[in-house]
Amino acid sequence: MSLTNMPDASCADTLSRFTFDDCAVRGEHVLLQNSFQELLAVHHYPPVVANVLGELSAAACLLAETIKFDGTLTLQVRSEGEIPLIMTEVTNQQSYRAIARQAQEATSEDFATLFTNGTLCLTVQPRSGKPYQGIVSLDGNSLASSLGNYFEQSEQLATRLWLFADKQRAGGMLLQQMPGDNSSDQWLHLIQMANTLSAQELLGLPREELLYRLYHQEALRLHPQKTVQFQCTCSHERLEAVLLSLGEAELRDILAERSSIDVNCEFCNRFYQFSESDIDALLGKQTPRDAH
Repeated sequence: MSLTNMPDASCADTLSRFTFDDCAVRGEHVLLQNSFQELLAVHHYPPVVANVLGELSAAACLLAETIKFDGTLTLQVRSEGEIPLIMTEVTNQQSYRAIARQAQEATSEDFATLFTNGTLCLTVQPRSGKPYQGIVSLDGNSLASSLGNYFEQSEQLATRLWLFADKQRAGGMLLQQMPGDNSSDQWLHLIQMANTLSAQELLGLPREELLYRLYHQEALRLHPQKTVQFQCTCSHERLEAVLLSLGEAELRDILAERSSIDVNCEFCNRFYQFSESDIDALLGKQTPRDAH
């Protein structure tokens, strides 16, 4: 198979784990194709922004598989550079959405210019219980190196990522040394082999061929694939809750100026409209406790 070909449908939009029999190191591999194109179809991002968004989405999918949770994981980068805000949100079921804001003029290929004085925030919001959040400075010269630094600082886990995107596909690979693993030479060897990865290989090869090229001399175990999909979590019910949080007085003020309350989801561009009768019905659903 030529490295310039697109992977077949069975390879696209999948995430899978692999482990090594001879050391306590786990890996993850993800390839986003159709889902990534769906994401980009919603907005017209400059090429450099589209690629960074793809890398961040691939990274979020990889991290969501390494952190055990039931809910949502969000990766967000804020900066004073050409990309002020970029974020990806993924569920534990591997459905994700992503967005960049105020980045239509971004053109630089320099990471530091894109994310001047940047901070990286990882948030895990479980369906029940308290959220977890970690924030670090955006160190390194790429998202991959910055995320590796985050895990070293915040989680005390040796972690390395390799991320690529080409406006059509996005992909990533992760290696993580498990607690208690003392095989430092083997860990360094696995990293050195992964450092030979090219964008063409990561984005263009099926996982079996990719991992064979890297680790054909290792006792490697492939785990079942999972499907990844682009899916926005917006809904009529969620927006109703947001509107109720504004309070009746503010809702009435908005309706006094216009005939309806119109909302566009910035992630998927879906349009929602609430008429005055819709708002009346919504306010009528409130229990006395909700109203206060």
